[in-house]
Amino acid sequence: MTLLSVNAGRAKRVGYTDSASGTTGIDKRPVDGPVRIESPGPNGVGASGVAGDDVCDLRFHGGADRAVYAFARENLDLWERELGRELANGSFGENLTTSGLDVNGALIGERWRIGGSVVLEVTGGRIPCRTFQGHLEEQGVDAKGWVRRFTRAGAGPGALLRVIEPGEVRAGDPVTVVRRPDHGVTVALLHRAATTERALLPETLVAAEWMESGLLALARRYADEYGG
Repeated sequence: MTLLSVNAGRAKRVGYTDSASGTTGIDKRPVDGPVRIESPGPNGVGASGVAGDDVCDLRFHGGADRAVYAFARENLDLWERELGRELANGSFGENLTTSGLDVNGALIGERWRIGGSVVLEVTGGRIPCRTFQGHLEEQGVDAKGWVRRFTRAGAGPGALLRVIEPGEVRAGDPVTVVRRPDHGVTVALLHRAATTERALLPETLVAAEWMESGLLALARRYADEYGG
């Protein structure tokens, strides 16, 4: 299991984001050399956990629970075939592009050591948005075409991560799974529960202590309203 690239993006003004600033950092490109990773601070205040990476909409991105976003190269390859075009590392706005790591099968609360010092913890999966759709220029049959397509695809959403131990990482670093909690809630399962199969949400609460705060709030609201 290997880190293929560390990707960062600078704020850019675009016409396809709901960010109040009208800017986005989703256009991420591989970065040469070591890159510092550390917790950016609370959700809504902290931005990216990756040095040199801009997060422009703090409502839904960045902060301690969403400090880093990882996507598997294997899943980018699936999308290349699906879309019929090349997708470079970072194309999906991910900070870390991995190889050989089951990102979507990772358990919520699972911890990865990258290189010699950095430890990250899985908190959830990416919920696609209008900015993501505009960045890829995949509109589909209507304004929500790409969001629906990505959500329903079997490739998976990629993993959001919090920083447990800060440090530096670089392309080529080994990735090791150092802890797996004793439950069955994976990134893929939580994503399905939050999007297309809401009845699964109460089941995800066994992973509550590790979940990203927005997804946790959604699961608790559903369980309170419908039971489970």
